[in-house]
Amino acid sequence: MGYGSTGKLLYIDLTSGSIRQETLPDDLYRLYPGGKALAAYLLLKYITPGVQPLSPENVLVLANGLMTGAPLSTATRFTAAARSPLTGAYGESEAGGFWGPELKMAGFEAIVIFGQAQSPV
Repeated sequence: MGYGSTGKLLYIDLTSGSIRQETLPDDLYRLYPGGKALAAYLLLKYITPGVQPLSPENVLVLANGLMTGAPLSTATRFTAAARSPLTGAYGESEAGGFWGPELKMAGFEAIVIFGQAQSPV
């Protein structure tokens, strides 16, 4: 993976407290290069039909945009996506600031969060 991308995903399971990493294959990353596209792909991969938006089976994806972390104006964007409690369908939002570039500098393109913790973590 070149050109400023690690292609690595971080998976966090709040129920078991486990963390693991995965590297995306180059061909998959070319189809879903980051941000909304990568978040939508991961949601379709991990959410099963009929999952309620506020249930522990819902998945939260935080994914960097393709240019996140680049020394350009507005290159700090990242996407947060999950099944929406408002519509029951795909819901996503974008934000800027330091979080997206910090995630990229930590070596990850996205974080996928599963489950429910027993207490705040």
